[in-house]
Amino acid sequence: MTHTPTDAAGPQATYEAFLRSGRFMIQRSRSTGEYVFYPKVVAPSGATDLEWQAPSGLGSVYALTVNRDKAGSYNIALVELDEGVRMISTIIGVESVPVGTRVKAEIEGTGDAARVVFRPLAGAEEAR
Repeated sequence: MTHTPTDAAGPQATYEAFLRSGRFMIQRSRSTGEYVFYPKVVAPSGATDLEWQAPSGLGSVYALTVNRDKAGSYNIALVELDEGVRMISTIIGVESVPVGTRVKAEIEGTGDAARVVFRPLAGAEEAR
């Protein structure tokens, strides 16, 4: 449960400030326990008592597409975090993975270029 002075700047600016500082944070309602992503001022349930928390960083690939062109290829993945929210990102280090692959979040880049990406887990780490 983390509060930050940048909350006044709005949820998107707060999320980006956390990323710039090397922290992956998502919102959670104190009253309902509902996790929220993409940053919002009101949860889908209508709750407005949102606070910032660090997620486990673990999730599963829900959907994935690979884009290929002359410059190379890259994937776009929809990852469902163990907290129940989904986010669009990239699975790094591979071109493609099967749906259901367990992944772990990392912050890639620094400053304004910081973003959350995911890396496939292997072996015992995959257990939920």
